[in-house]
Amino acid sequence: MMGGLTFMVDGKMCVGVVGEDLMVRLDPSAHDEALRRPGARPMDFTSRPMRGFVFVGREGTAAARDLARWIDLALAFNPRAKPARKR
Repeated sequence: MMGGLTFMVDGKMCVGVVGEDLMVRLDPSAHDEALRRPGARPMDFTSRPMRGFVFVGREGTAAARDLARWIDLALAFNPRAKPARKR
């Protein structure tokens, strides 16, 4: 879908790697706060930013604890995330 590697949890997109960026699916209500973190920017590969998805550059994942925080955010939201509709 995105030309990257996606990790699914319980059949739902959770995190991924696109180029050199981490893609994180998180609670849409935490979207604006997440964008204030180092390296974070809106996920906009379709030219329309998607609320609840962010890209994180190297500066936001350089330390193992920073990467773990992003993954924890994605895993915390996963049980409430809606799976993609089947076509």
